[in-house]
Amino acid sequence: MMEGWKGAGMNGDAVRGKGFTRRGFTGAATSALALPWIVPASARGADGTVAPSRRLTLGLIGRGAMGRGHLGRLVGDGEVQVLAVCDVDRARREEGKELVEAHYAAAQPGGTYSGCAAVNDFRELLARKDIDGVVIATPDHWHTPISVYAARAGKDVYCEKPVSMTVRQGRALVEAVRANRRVFQNGSQYRSMTILREAIGFIRAGGLGKVRSVFTLWGQVGVPTVGNSRVTLNPALPEEPVPEGLDWDLWVGPAPSRPYNHHYHRNPIPGVVPWTFCRDFGNGVATNYHSHSADVIQYALGVEESGPVEILHPADKQYPTLTCRYADGVLLHHVDHWGQVKELYQAVPADARLAGSFGGLFIGERGWLSLNFGGGPLEGAPDSLFQEMKLKTREVSGANRHHADWFACMRTRGRPSSHEEIGHRGASLGHLVAASFRLGRSLKWDPAAETFAGDEQANALLDCPLRAPWRL
Repeated sequence: MMEGWKGAGMNGDAVRGKGFTRRGFTGAATSALALPWIVPASARGADGTVAPSRRLTLGLIGRGAMGRGHLGRLVGDGEVQVLAVCDVDRARREEGKELVEAHYAAAQPGGTYSGCAAVNDFRELLARKDIDGVVIATPDHWHTPISVYAARAGKDVYCEKPVSMTVRQGRALVEAVRANRRVFQNGSQYRSMTILREAIGFIRAGGLGKVRSVFTLWGQVGVPTVGNSRVTLNPALPEEPVPEGLDWDLWVGPAPSRPYNHHYHRNPIPGVVPWTFCRDFGNGVATNYHSHSADVIQYALGVEESGPVEILHPADKQYPTLTCRYADGVLLHHVDHWGQVKELYQAVPADARLAGSFGGLFIGERGWLSLNFGGGPLEGAPDSLFQEMKLKTREVSGANRHHADWFACMRTRGRPSSHEEIGHRGASLGHLVAASFRLGRSLKWDPAAETFAGDEQANALLDCPLRAPWRL
């Protein structure tokens, strides 16, 4: 077993996040770089681009499917420089290092560059004083611990969604970010797509009139040896040999110890998040798409820093599917598929086109709008709504400024568009829905106190222990 956080070789100030400020990247290369980075005049700012001394320095922690996407985005941005790639899988981190160095080498007069470290243990990366921020794209069970450790080490953080495994973890993350005055961005990129932001602004400004109800998806996730499930499970999977180069103990980290099985991790990457079915490692549906939807929906409703007051289970027969009620009476219905919006609720015409997974369908006094990514153009009725919005297009593009927003706030010390509280509340909505499904009954929730009033059984689901020596 590896030592806990204080065994990382960092001094007390580093652990507490003291003494870390935005330092200049000047003169000679830092000790972390094997060679100085000699760049053309354009990269030095002669044509208005960001000079090396002004670039934000970053480390990537986790290079699975999502991490690969982030790394490609980062190395293509002249505003930042990637100094380290961290992954407990040797093949993944070495490939990442090679990708970074090949990309930067292409900009060098001599065509060579050797300034990206390949790191197994994230604590080694966090101990570096020449790194300003980290992008965390690990499995879910590491999101909160690494974010907290990074904040204490004085690093700004961009963390994949959902940012926590439990409500209590999310609150601990918020407190750590604030206590250490860090800039945190939740990786819910859909709110940063221009067309969705414009449509969300229209709803927030009353364009639909009073919103009565919203619909979003909560399907099932496939669980090995078990089948499909609405909530994550811990099936007993047979032990298999640990692949060469994989630090399995560190991969498991703060989660309960369990033997290696390829359903959790393997190369080549079998999909986006293969471990998501496991209750100890992932958040199931919330990982796959619901936390994105929660962010978009609560943003549009103006409750992105709060949450519902009731979670109504279909067993009570108030509504045919699990429904969250907010304090102002808005109902958020979770459906298995979009057909249920028509079949069970008759909320839109039978010929309405509904598609996509990342967002929600809003029903208001003046009509309806479907704000979803992954299903084609925005839909809604009447057409006059789109005339009022004056959108340049109804096609939803994947292009967004989510990373750029984080970079800008790292420089200004402002709050990103999906900061720590918003990330926490988006993840919490998924935790609340999962709790109701897991218990098979309705729940009353206090979004201010973040407790189920007088419900010990439900409150027991608000936290989970961390395996020693890991702690928050």
